[in-house]
Amino acid sequence: MEALQVIDTRVLYRSVIPPSSKNTEIIKELNKLKANQRKIFLVHMTASLGSKLFALAKNAEMMSEGYAWMVTEGLSSLLDPLSSKVMDSMQVEKAGMHSSFFKQNVSGCNANLAALDIFENGTRLRNTIVNTKFVGLSRNFVLVNGQLEPSTFEVFNVIGKTEINIGYWTPQRGFFKDLKDTSEKAYSTSKDKLKPLIWPGYTIHQPPLRLRIGVPVKNGFKEFVKVKWISSTDDTTNVSGFSIDVFNAVLDALPFPLSPEFIPYANKQRQSNGTYDQLLYEIKTKMYDAVIGDITIIANRSTYVDFTLPYTESGVQMVVSVNDDERKSLWIFLKPLSLNLWLTIGIAFIFTGLVIWVLEHRVNTEFRGPPEQQLGLIFWFSFSTLAFAHREKVVNNWSRFVLVIWIFLVLILTQSYTASLTSILTVQRLKPTFVDVNEIIKNGYFVGYQNNSFVKELLKEQLDIHESKLKPYETLEEYHEALSNGTHNGGVAAIFDEIPYLKIFLANYPSKYTTVGPLYQTDGFGFVFPQGSPFVPHMSRAILNVTQNRLKIQAIENNYFSSQLTCEDQNTGISPNSHSLGVDSFGGLFLIAGIASTFSLLVYVFQLFYSHWPVLSDNNPADSCWSKLVKMAKHFDQKDLSSHTFKGEESRVHAIASPEVFEPSPSIDDIQNHTRNSIEGSDDVVIHDDNSSLSSSSRHGDASMQDVPNSS
Repeated sequence: MEALQVIDTRVLYRSVIPPSSKNTEIIKELNKLKANQRKIFLVHMTASLGSKLFALAKNAEMMSEGYAWMVTEGLSSLLDPLSSKVMDSMQVEKAGMHSSFFKQNVSGCNANLAALDIFENGTRLRNTIVNTKFVGLSRNFVLVNGQLEPSTFEVFNVIGKTEINIGYWTPQRGFFKDLKDTSEKAYSTSKDKLKPLIWPGYTIHQPPLRLRIGVPVKNGFKEFVKVKWISSTDDTTNVSGFSIDVFNAVLDALPFPLSPEFIPYANKQRQSNGTYDQLLYEIKTKMYDAVIGDITIIANRSTYVDFTLPYTESGVQMVVSVNDDERKSLWIFLKPLSLNLWLTIGIAFIFTGLVIWVLEHRVNTEFRGPPEQQLGLIFWFSFSTLAFAHREKVVNNWSRFVLVIWIFLVLILTQSYTASLTSILTVQRLKPTFVDVNEIIKNGYFVGYQNNSFVKELLKEQLDIHESKLKPYETLEEYHEALSNGTHNGGVAAIFDEIPYLKIFLANYPSKYTTVGPLYQTDGFGFVFPQGSPFVPHMSRAILNVTQNRLKIQAIENNYFSSQLTCEDQNTGISPNSHSLGVDSFGGLFLIAGIASTFSLLVYVFQLFYSHWPVLSDNNPADSCWSKLVKMAKHFDQKDLSSHTFKGEESRVHAIASPEVFEPSPSIDDIQNHTRNSIEGSDDVVIHDDNSSLSSSSRHGDASMQDVPNSS
């Protein structure tokens, strides 16, 4: 057994047969091995006992296909009749001496050696034995420095009464086919270095080891494990599911064959016979050789079983119901921007409109008029830039500077608003009823979990939820009903379960529920074996080969989950304001626009005061500062006739008042009426008549307007 453990091979069961056993006792032990589905045997016993064992094993039909027997050297010698050469090599009488002993002198010695005789030719016999060489059952017998030289072992296959040599083994080379072949010096443990084996039943296929595998019986989430009884009277079952298919794929990746026998963990009513923890404990009682299914790897279970590496992701999370889709809200158009951003934009609109009005009021007739007209223009102008629909032209260069930066800001705002609103209208936003598990615990709300799952202990121990507030459920429909009813109507406020189950649940109800809160980490689903099982490392390596082959694992997932697992993340936008743009997103733009507007305004005001304050001071030096400010305000409200915009008007009026040529010549009364109406009703001078027109470029004779009063 120690030699087998060195090469990581363990014996699962030991059957002890005393040398004095009778046939009935041997038959009883063989029947026990046969009932336990043992198929591969390593026999280590005396030749006389072995001869009886194999005869009885043949009668018990245990030498047929599916079984494998391996014997050690002591028993294999029974199969090879002793040749004369071997018989001759067994004579060690080459020393050519007879037995002769003498008593040693033990006087003065307290040790009780007086009873021992000394062989008088001992030295000669020792030298003879050391130098003895012969060919025995294990090839050459040679002693080197008093030690037996490592032997060469023959490996042979017994088929009926025929022995077929399949290779050799030495400590230096391991397995090899031919003694004469010395080309390969590397040590080999591969069976590929041996000749093909013929197994019982005259087959070249190695008999698989049969494993009794327990599988859970579930009422819900049958995508992972589904047990179906073939008939109502027969115990034959059909076991399928994602976990079973992954296990079969792992078996194909193993370097040796295994034959699984799936046994449902069910009672007489064909319902679950207990919790998952109870199922795993049946491995310790040797009811099952392994357990396969949606079994989560957790610490307390590892105290009595061994797990393979996980084949799925996992973790426990909370799922809650969500409110109605916000797309149904009457005020959804306000959602793209936060309240702070709306207020900031409003202030920026008013401030920019005011700055443009100040800069344009004295030089632009479109920014003049009655007070209510000008106030409306302040609000209208900035807001009209949202759609670039403003028709008022600006003539001040400072106004243009401010407007360029402001229009750039408006462009960014409108594009961002459009994108955010489009996202809200086209992408579903989920607003959970609860986002904090502490709120649920504090208010004493009911919480659900999957029946027979370890999640119940997690809720009690880690989250300190009282057992009276926990409700077990099994199916997707039960989850849906419990969450829909809510904690006040016989349901629950939230359900805790593992990620693979929640993905399936959310895929079936994508718009009603969502996962929130922290993820409580677990190690995923794994296969379970007895502690110290030699299958665990082999299975773990095979699991890595399967799970890292994305095409293979994806094909298995598509068989059971298809569209379900495409819903990778149901948490997008679950926060109520996660999609609203805030001031921070545009802080830099607002800062630039504010600085530009303020700077332009200050420069303009400084220039205004600088150019007109001395004039006001010289007119009446005794005026108070307030009086001067009032006069300055009145002066600001007047047109700046020095501006290039009004110089053109003044020249046109002058052209009307002092024409050189009129064609045709209007009457004096027409000129007076048109001039008076133009001065009283408008800042501009427009002369129009149905029958004639007046142009500053027209010339007609030497007519003069000196007799026309108030003509300019």
